[in-house]
Amino acid sequence: MAATGSGYDGTVTTFSPDGRVFQVEYAMKAVEKSGTVIGIQCKDGVVMGVEKAIVSKMLVAGSNRRLYTVDEHTGMGTAGLAADGRKLVNFARNEAKSYKGFYGHDVSGKTLADRVAGEVHLHTLYWYLRPFGAQAMIANYDAKDGPQLYMTEPSGQVYKYFACAVGKHKQGAKTELEKIKFDTVTCKEAVMKIAQIIYKLHDDVKDKDFELEMSWVCDESNKRHVMVPKELREEAIKAAVEAKEKADMEDSDDEDEA
Repeated sequence: MAATGSGYDGTVTTFSPDGRVFQVEYAMKAVEKSGTVIGIQCKDGVVMGVEKAIVSKMLVAGSNRRLYTVDEHTGMGTAGLAADGRKLVNFARNEAKSYKGFYGHDVSGKTLADRVAGEVHLHTLYWYLRPFGAQAMIANYDAKDGPQLYMTEPSGQVYKYFACAVGKHKQGAKTELEKIKFDTVTCKEAVMKIAQIIYKLHDDVKDKDFELEMSWVCDESNKRHVMVPKELREEAIKAAVEAKEKADMEDSDDEDEA
C-alpha cells in the first residue's frame, strides 16, 4: 500500500509510513511532464528559455505563455501546470508591488524567491489545499547583488543557481549546462546555448512540436526583464537547427559504417 500511495494520498497532510507525502510527489511528476525550462546566470544578466509545446495547430503564436515579467527587473518562468504557474506569477507580482510600496525600492531576488517559496510551502500544510503542480524560475537583476537566478519546488524548497533546468529533459539539460563557464559566459552566448540544448534534446518523434520562448534581464536590456529580441532568437533557432541536423547526419554515417 505504501509503495503505490493508495490510502496515503488523500490529503497533503497525510504521511506514508516511510515519511513520504505523495501529493507533493504527484505535483513533481506533473512538472517533469512539462516542456523543458532552462535558466542561466551570466556575467551580465540572466537568460531563460522554454520549450513550449504546441498543443493545437489552430493556436495563435505566443499563446499560453510560460515566461512573465513580475516587475521591472524581475522575470519568472514556469514549468508544470500552466494555471498553477500563472497563480504563482500573480502572487509574485502582488508581493513585488507590495514590497515597493512599503519600502520604496524594488524587491530583491532572494526576498521574492523566499516569499514565493513560502506560498508554495503553505499549500503543503493544510488538508483543504493541494500542492502547486508547478515550479517557478525567478530571474532578477538586483542593483546591489547583480544577476540572480532562483528556483522553487512544489515542496516549498528554494535554491539559488548558476544554471538550472526543469521539465521532461531535465537530466540531459543539466549535463549540458555543467559544461558552461558561468563567470565568462555572456547573455548573448547563453541565448545561443539554451536554444542549442532545447533543440538537441527535443525528440521529433515522441515530443510535440514546440515554440521556443526566451527572455532575459541584463545589461543589454538596461537591466529590465524583456523578451529576447526577435532577430537574436531567430538567429539562435537557426544555429540550433543546423547543429542538430549536422549531429543527426554524423550519427547516421556512424551507423552506416557499423
